[in-house]
Amino acid sequence: MFHYFSFNREEFFSHYHNRSNVESTVMMIKTKFRDHVRSKTDVAMKNEVLCKILCHNICCLISARFELGIEPKLFQSI
Repeated sequence: MFHYFSFNREEFFSHYHNRSNVESTVMMIKTKFRDHVRSKTDVAMKNEVLCKILCHNICCLISARFELGIEPKLFQSI
């Protein structure tokens, strides 16, 4: 890996940046919604995790809306 890093720095850092983003997102989800899954079956566990991801994305959108001062345009009259 050191040789790969030495000779292909640009490609290495692009992969590392992606991994870093994923790890940060997973940590945010675990911090906000705890790191355990309560469901018993595999399908229910998968659905629970997907719901946590969806809720995290909604929370990020709401946070960005207030931080950036974006006013939503839900319905436009003609």
